[in-house]
Amino acid sequence: MSERVVLAVDGGNSKTDLALVREDGEVLALARGGGSSPHHLGLEPAFDVLGELFARAVDEARVELPVAVAQLLLAGVDFPREVTLAVEHAANRGWALHSTVDNDTFAVLRAGTDRGWGVAIVCGAGINCVGVAPDGRHTRFPALGSITGDWGGGLDLGLAAVSAAARSEDGRGPLTSLERAVPAYFELGSPSELAEAIHFGRIAEARAVELAPVVLAEAADDPVAASIRDRLAAEVVALARVAIDRLELAQDGVDVVLGGGIFQSGDAGLVHTVALGLREVAPHAAIRVADAPPVLGAALLGLDELGAADDARERLRVALAAPEPARSPRG
Repeated sequence: MSERVVLAVDGGNSKTDLALVREDGEVLALARGGGSSPHHLGLEPAFDVLGELFARAVDEARVELPVAVAQLLLAGVDFPREVTLAVEHAANRGWALHSTVDNDTFAVLRAGTDRGWGVAIVCGAGINCVGVAPDGRHTRFPALGSITGDWGGGLDLGLAAVSAAARSEDGRGPLTSLERAVPAYFELGSPSELAEAIHFGRIAEARAVELAPVVLAEAADDPVAASIRDRLAAEVVALARVAIDRLELAQDGVDVVLGGGIFQSGDAGLVHTVALGLREVAPHAAIRVADAPPVLGAALLGLDELGAADDARERLRVALAAPEPARSPRG
């Protein structure tokens, strides 16, 4: 009998990674496409994105269908009702004998630690957090933006920078190097020019997310940029604190995994500030910046479900941590 296969998906707001992985940890196929968040696309269109990627991967790997298990971890699957509906969609597609659909924060947590429990904070375009206790209890947040009290991620960083630049220019706020750096990113001469370009639709406001690296770079020498970075760090610590308190992990050596593009940019100042704040609420916690793609976490969860051997997990980690993940030859 041929070895069983895992379908693993990390579906984000801007991109989706899908992998087919054999039970022994061999990566059979890896496909990347556009975003597949049901929150932005709706469930049916989101699953259509996954279906196209799955078809490509199956064509490459030539596996028998349905595969054994699917771990479909998607941004925007936040409420229990959304999970239930998404599981129904997955079952109707018939891709796997058993499908799990949940939030993409679980992928980041599993990719960042082999302990099977801990806290993960994902900071990409937005921000989210999940906590898992050693006994399996979960805690999470709706993560719907300002209507659920959220602040953080690339978009909020960028918009804060645009605002600080404007206030520096007109005198309502302190002088900041962002006054020059923010419009310069868009090849403009001043915050006023940028404001006009956004107002008249020449530059989409959503492109403020692109300014996150500018904020972190300027934070090394500019107090205003540093204050924006530090606000983000405080939000990360607040999420971790609540998750740790809810699960009663403050005295445990809990792993806190930091994932998403903001943390993977490698900004040492942000991670250091988070570490200082976390030390006050959970002195025994260990910070781990995720250095592997979240699809690895989805695939590992699939191997966990199959009861795969430890060497299969290690083989998978090596394959998916590589710049160009290894694949089996066709045929």
